[in-house]
Amino acid sequence: MDTSFDDPDYDYAASIAGRAMRSMAEQRIPATPANFAVWFQYFAGSHDDLRNAIDLLIDHNRPFDLRTNRDLFETYVAPQVSAIVVDTSERLHTLMGTAKDFLATAIADNHSQMQAINEVADQGKAGVDPKALVAQLMNELGHAATRATRLEAGFAEKTRELDVIRASLSKSEERARTDTLTGLANRRALDEFLRKAQTTADWGEPLSVLMLDIDHFKTFNDSFGHGVGDQVLRLMAKVLREKVREQDLSARYGGEELIAVLPDADLAACAGIAERIRHAIAECRITRRSTGEVLPHISVSIGVAQYRTGEGITDLIERCDRALYLAKNGGRNRVVTESELDGAGAAG
Repeated sequence: MDTSFDDPDYDYAASIAGRAMRSMAEQRIPATPANFAVWFQYFAGSHDDLRNAIDLLIDHNRPFDLRTNRDLFETYVAPQVSAIVVDTSERLHTLMGTAKDFLATAIADNHSQMQAINEVADQGKAGVDPKALVAQLMNELGHAATRATRLEAGFAEKTRELDVIRASLSKSEERARTDTLTGLANRRALDEFLRKAQTTADWGEPLSVLMLDIDHFKTFNDSFGHGVGDQVLRLMAKVLREKVREQDLSARYGGEELIAVLPDADLAACAGIAERIRHAIAECRITRRSTGEVLPHISVSIGVAQYRTGEGITDLIERCDRALYLAKNGGRNRVVTESELDGAGAAG
């Protein structure tokens, strides 16, 4: 994902900045550098995914609270280069230099050994005592073996360092694709998974998604604090991860909205999984560790939609989101599939 800014001229940049500040004021968004970066990119039009995400939030009258603003910045704007990447680059550079030194030493040792052997051979032709030649040759081979052992030990040590770097890079990549709060996949990983799943679905395999939202979560946060709210969100993520199949992807979509992508699952199968998730969450009993207080029951509303061959992923997500809001408007703590949308529109 490219999050870099082009270098606009003064007037154009001032115009974008003005629009960004006005919209932030309208949405009552604090004018922090991170928030400004999000809205500057939004009006610059350089990031379609960011624009779609913000438009969806506005269309559904979602508040731009602290968590939402942070998610927008971390998902779409925050630079991906981290200290671990810089450190890894430096360590790789050092290892490459060491490897070059090892190679140069090995080549030099090989030349020395060949020269010594040639000298022994020349002495043999000159009639030097064979015992002395054998002793000299054995001595040279002993030195060569010692040097080879030393080089082998050095290479083994550097190989272990490379294994550490490889593991570090793997963990870094995993962190870059994981939501820090819930441990689920983040929007970057979600987008990649959806693109791959869409390719398969266009060949005729079913693909469905479910989106869940915690009912009355704002009220819960206001009553018990964001710390407890975060614990609840992590619990919802755990239930979601446990109830979907191994080949499915669970992700945090934004705020308290979680999403699961189910390849090779039609609408009915996805709705069945969604119902099991809803039921499992409804049965959860949450106790506040600090006080032992039993908190009010948590419920979720879930929307379900199935991919239609040739459509855009945005259309699929939008349809699922509409089903989710039909579930909320219909009383919450329920699952609604896209098949109910047409009926709801006709009734309206």
